[in-house]
Formats: sequence, C-alpha cells, structure tokens
Amino acid sequence: MGKLHIKKGDTVIVNAGEYKGQEGKVLEVLLSKNRAIVEGINMVSKHAKPNADNPQGGIVKQEAPIHISNLNLKDPSKGEATRIGRRKNDEGKLVRFAKKSGEEIK
Repeated sequence: MGKLHIKKGDTVIVNAGEYKGQEGKVLEVLLSKNRAIVEGINMVSKHAKPNADNPQGGIVKQEAPIHISNLNLKDPSKGEATRIGRRKNDEGKLVRFAKKSGEEIK
C-alpha cells in the first residue's frame, strides 16, 4: 500500500456523487480499502440493538466510508478544492503542498 493524498484531520471537499460540493473533516482513513470516513458526509441509517451506550437501541445515523478518489483537499489559502503534491522543505523533510496556491499543508 502506498500513501494517500489525505490524512486524518484534513478538511476535504467532495468532488463527485450525491454529496458533491460539501466539505467535512476526515475522521478516519481506511488504507486497505482506499476509503475515508468524513464528518457529516455519506450518512446511513444503522439498526442498533440495545447496549450499554444506547440502552434504547433503535435506528442510528452514522457516517459510511467514501472512496478517496471522490475527495479533494481544501486549499488552506483559497478555500477551494485542490490537488496535492509532495516536495522537500528547507529542512529536507517531505511535506504536502496545495497545487493551486503552492502553499504548504500543515
């Protein structure tokens, strides 16, 4: 498995599908499936049995994974969707940068 262009904690914009144009924070990246779980995106209804956390049980809304090809990182300066590049910074460390603005991504 190689590296993906998004990491946990990144703000991403959905560029395809039902949630196109929406943005959210990446909660988890599933490297083996090339998918990510994004806050508030791809919500599904799950039927839950009663348990300690949810004594009532019932139908719970939660985020489902979305394929990373449908996600673009949000440019830190412009606020629009951008592609990602990698380059070495002044200390020789490999960092990600936004292709639209050229700005380094923290």
